[in-house]
Amino acid sequence: SSGLVQCGEYSNQVLSDGKCRLVATLPQLDEQRCPDLFRCSDEVSYWLHQNEERKQQIMELQETVSEVQEELRNHRHRIKALELQHDDAGTQNSSLEHRVHELEQRYSEANTLLHIHASLIYDMQAQLHNLSLQLEKAHRTPLCTPSSGTRPHRGQEEARHPEVTRVQNCPVDCASMYYNGIRRSGVYTIVPSIRGMPTEVFCDMDTEGGGWTVIQRRQDGTVNFNRSWKEYKMGFGDLHGEFWLGNDHIHEITSQGDYSLRIDLEDWNNKQKYARYVSFSIEEEANHYRLHVNGFSGTVEDSFAWYHNKRSFSTPDTGNICAEISHGGWWYHQCFFANLNGVYYKGGRYNAKSRNLLGPDGVVWYSWKNSDYYSLKKVRMMVRPRNFRPRLSP
Repeated sequence: SSGLVQCGEYSNQVLSDGKCRLVATLPQLDEQRCPDLFRCSDEVSYWLHQNEERKQQIMELQETVSEVQEELRNHRHRIKALELQHDDAGTQNSSLEHRVHELEQRYSEANTLLHIHASLIYDMQAQLHNLSLQLEKAHRTPLCTPSSGTRPHRGQEEARHPEVTRVQNCPVDCASMYYNGIRRSGVYTIVPSIRGMPTEVFCDMDTEGGGWTVIQRRQDGTVNFNRSWKEYKMGFGDLHGEFWLGNDHIHEITSQGDYSLRIDLEDWNNKQKYARYVSFSIEEEANHYRLHVNGFSGTVEDSFAWYHNKRSFSTPDTGNICAEISHGGWWYHQCFFANLNGVYYKGGRYNAKSRNLLGPDGVVWYSWKNSDYYSLKKVRMMVRPRNFRPRLSP
């Protein structure tokens, strides 16, 4: 022990006379010291002060607890509100998920329909293309029934206008196409009355009233005209470019009636001339496609009819020396004044020695250039019924 005596219990009371009574329970007497009343008073004061501080702290703690409780209630309200919001959000999310699922289904359906429509469009385009081809073919070949026999029976009026009466049946040439309402140049199908076999031809509906069936064209040298007898018989080349229609076809067309011939020429200075012949036809293959041409007129001197009329057709493979030298198929006669199926030389002038030639072989019309060694730039041969008359409207 430190020797200090602790104060005991105490109490204070206000008496009726206004005086205070202090009662303190003193500690046990020490063997050496009496109780110190003043020290106990100090301790009492200290305890009182501590007691007040404890009360104040308790009150502050109570306030703090109240605030915490209030805040806790607020938090509980907020939590409840958040739970409600969460429930609403869950409901909204569920609704959104359902909506997204519906949209995905619609997208899948739309995508499927898109593929189906694309397939249908592709099929329709293919059908449209086929219909266009059929329409073009029908446009080129009006509906008709080919005539039977070698020549259809014609009355006096029909004989004067063969190209008109044939339209009622099948178009036998480009003049028939013209009278049937066709006014645009291009490739069409005709049915010559000799054999009644459909034949594609190029129709010129612009030159001198139209109605021309083109039987030959040279324009750029893209087609080789040094061909065999069989090739000249059947025809070769491109109807939109350079070609020879074919001796069989030319014979069939010009044997249907009286036909005239027009030859268009162009040199390398872009000057143009033409030759017209009132009558033109060739015989059948058995007679070597013998030429019949006369009645010349035009803007260039004649180099064809006066020299080549009634000559047989020949090609390099038939043994004809002129055809071999001239490298083409033509109605040669010692050898030519016109050689429209000859070799195509760009620029016009060509030299036999420099090319190691036995003689001239170009695309020649002698009377225009007074030379066998000037090859023309463009040539076109076409036929039309002699009595053809253009119309102002179909």
